[in-house]
Amino acid sequence: MRLTTARAIDRSVILVATLGLAGRQYDLPSRSFWQPVAADHPYFLVTLITLVGLFGTLTPVEAFSRRTRLEQAVAMRRQILITFGQLIEIGAAVQPRIETSDLGLHIWQKQHTLRHPWSGELVRLATYRLGSTPQTRIIRPTKGVGVVGLCWELDREIGMNVEDLARRLTDKDSFTAYRDEHGARSVMGFSWEEFQRFRHRGAVFASPVRNGRSNFIGCISFDTAHGYNELDRLRMWHELNTLCIVVGQDGFENV
Repeated sequence: MRLTTARAIDRSVILVATLGLAGRQYDLPSRSFWQPVAADHPYFLVTLITLVGLFGTLTPVEAFSRRTRLEQAVAMRRQILITFGQLIEIGAAVQPRIETSDLGLHIWQKQHTLRHPWSGELVRLATYRLGSTPQTRIIRPTKGVGVVGLCWELDREIGMNVEDLARRLTDKDSFTAYRDEHGARSVMGFSWEEFQRFRHRGAVFASPVRNGRSNFIGCISFDTAHGYNELDRLRMWHELNTLCIVVGQDGFENV
């Protein structure tokens, strides 16, 4: 939107300055109109020429900059899709078989929002999935909530075998007892109601995205319905961490 407005302003300035020069050259609307202008403002003509030259020079620079941004966006999406393809290949070895449409890759950015202006929350910028199911459920985790929230709190890679938890914690009493004994992190900081809502993602992994000062600025998560033990391997973490480094260098600009 800002780029479109800036381009419109540039073109308007060039148009007005060009019309002014043409009017002066051909005495439009009349010579009597231009004589007092030239007498009272001797640098008016020079100013018009300068404006046309300046904004006319900036136009190809702007076009080059826009092309460069487009190329960067294409390169970023290519890297994301390559990583997603590698993760799909890794998931193909899981038994029982994981449906290709089940795998999800999510990119999260830490943002200060109206709900959490000081501490911030994780906002999902993009989800990559080959199918429309399972549906992506709305969640904006704070620090320590969900696997991505734990990744933020601990500032490190983390995986969670949610399928195993869901198998053992089948009611509120068992969930509460387990949380009291092992701490909130053992159930991803969820309440019973939240756990019920998100327990369908049986294997969840998250890796931090850091900026040039090594500060946590977001994370990337990968999840499936099952297969935690088979997926929790060096190759999977390598693919996830490599993408985190690329996104960190880009600053989420093109995800």
